[in-house]
Amino acid sequence: MLVEKNVPLQHSNTFGIMAKALTLVRVTNAADIDAVLQEPALQTAPKFVLGGGSNIVLTGDVKSLVLKVEIMGKRLVEETAKAWIVEAGAGENWHELVSWTLENGYEGLENLALIPGTVGATPVQNIGAYGVELQDRFESLDAVDLITGRSFTLNAAQCAFGYRDSVFKHTSTARSSGAQGFGLSGKALITRVRFSLPKPWKAVLGYAEIEKKMLQSNIDAPNALQIYEWICQIRKAKLPDPQLIGNAGSFFKNPTVTPEQCTDIIQREPKIVHYNLADGSVKLAAGWLIDACGWKGKSIGNAGVYHKQALVLVNRGGGANPVTGGEVMTLAKAIQTSVYERFGIMLEPEPVVV
Repeated sequence: MLVEKNVPLQHSNTFGIMAKALTLVRVTNAADIDAVLQEPALQTAPKFVLGGGSNIVLTGDVKSLVLKVEIMGKRLVEETAKAWIVEAGAGENWHELVSWTLENGYEGLENLALIPGTVGATPVQNIGAYGVELQDRFESLDAVDLITGRSFTLNAAQCAFGYRDSVFKHTSTARSSGAQGFGLSGKALITRVRFSLPKPWKAVLGYAEIEKKMLQSNIDAPNALQIYEWICQIRKAKLPDPQLIGNAGSFFKNPTVTPEQCTDIIQREPKIVHYNLADGSVKLAAGWLIDACGWKGKSIGNAGVYHKQALVLVNRGGGANPVTGGEVMTLAKAIQTSVYERFGIMLEPEPVVV
């Protein structure tokens, strides 16, 4: 185990925010975590798990011990009549895993192509795009308790997946009934994730942008590779590449409202983009709400709203003068205020603010 001091994190977060980890340990296997927990100076220190840095906003130097997850490896664990079970190390690049599965004939992750970040972060956020959420393809994961050092495995039910949510985003809290609310935020580090890719494969379509690609290509029944290529084209056309323009992807969650609330908003805003959900609620497009408030292309300091997609906040600073976490959050709060004042809806940020 190598303990590093004052490690620059500008290239370890996709926003490109300049900050440092006062203390950092690179985790390449479970033994590295054991070593941390056996070191008295590190054992009791608050810990921050860092993957690809694609879903965080750093507001200053990180004082907690940073555990940089770099556990690699991907393999087919099992093939059954119903599914391929694929496993990947938490440090693997997510998009590269999606590409690898398709190259090997394991279909099912194509709709989640080109989402930035690492494999270990995907169940934390329950990533989703174009009709598929991670929970739809999840089998189980392995993790290590950062307090006891014990390894454990969780299935989908134990992960308590929700919309961009999981048990890893919550702390244990006492409920009014006296019971403890189960949460693993800051208490666990995911080491490996397994995915169940269904057989027979069935295309997940139904989104306007995919249907447009089908019409343009004159393909009524696209295969998984075609959907993968379309998704990549769609995302590249409207979302900035973090390698070129710093960003954390979609900054706000799409809010859900009751049918009555949606009807009320439609009476005032007939063009609002909305989707009916299976549970009877209605999902509103956060990007549309932000755009309607006039934020697309606007900036506060070096933090800006992407000119092609209002749901994405970007780094408009130069290499020596990058955006600060404070500027990002000032812009985010101004957007929240505008949307709330016009629509009565408080947008919830997706990234973790550190």
